Formats: sequence, C-alpha cells, structure tokens
Amino acid sequence: MNASKRTLRAFALLIIAIAPMRIVLADSNPAQVEASIPFAARGGIRDWAADGDKGLWVQAVNRKWYYAQFMGRCIGLAFATALGFDTGAESAFDRWSAVIVPGYSRCNVTSLTLSDGPPPRQKLRQAEKGEADRATEPAAGVHSADEGALQPITLHSVLDAPESIED
Repeated sequence: MNASKRTLRAFALLIIAIAPMRIVLADSNPAQVEASIPFAARGGIRDWAADGDKGLWVQAVNRKWYYAQFMGRCIGLAFATALGFDTGAESAFDRWSAVIVPGYSRCNVTSLTLSDGPPPRQKLRQAEKGEADRATEPAAGVHSADEGALQPITLHSVLDAPESIED
C-alpha cells in the first residue's frame, strides 16, 4: 500500500511540474518566429527605416525586410540619419543585438521578425500629420464669457483675468 501511495504522489508531482510547460506551449505564437540577419557586421544590412522610436525595419542584402522591436523607447531614432548595428561576436543581427543612434542612445533589440517592410511614405506622412494635429490641440482650456469658446490657459490669461473674489 505504501508503494502505491508513493507512486501516486510521484505521479501527482509530475503532473504539477508539467502543467506550466503545457500552458507555455499553448500560448506561444508560431507566427512570430524569431529571425536573424547573417553577416550583418560585414555588409549584410542594405537599408533601414525607423518606426518612430519604438521599432526599426531592417532590409538585408537579400532584400527581405525584418522588424526589430526595442526593449523601450529608442531616443533619437525617429530623426537619425545614420545608425550603428552592434551584433556582438556572432556578426548576425538578431534579438540579442543592439542599434546605436550616434549621439543619443543604445537600443537593445528584444524581437526580430520577418516583415513586409515599412508602409509607403504617403501613409507614414498621413499618420505623422494626424499625430501632429493631436499634439497641437489644447490640453486644457478656460471658458471665456466674451467669445463663448474654450481658450488655452496661459500665464498672461491667468494674470490678466479679472478678480472675482467677493469679500
């Protein structure tokens, strides 16, 4: 009887140990297969295009596009004219590599996957214009009795406002 209890306990522990592995295997996304650009340190990268400060499209010499996602924001990437690719000793650009924006930052890559490439420039300009329009909207406003509309709050509007404190 003791042998069967030991066997049952061992089987229960085995199921408990295997259960998380089954969950991880079920949640993995096969569409997001990690990629690598071989010989990136020796001319393997042909072109690149920034995706703001959150990612980078990279074109290999075989004209395939890849998307590199960064660990965080990559300061200076959106307006960089040159980049450095730190591939380490492997000489391949992959998820363990980094992008160096001269004078600004070093951006660690967390994921490198195959991509269709950057969207056409016209769509990028429209998206940037939409972001610029949202950025120029007033964040806060005060109601003006004279004009009946929201007006941006400025230091002068606060200092020049008539005092309405009653004694």
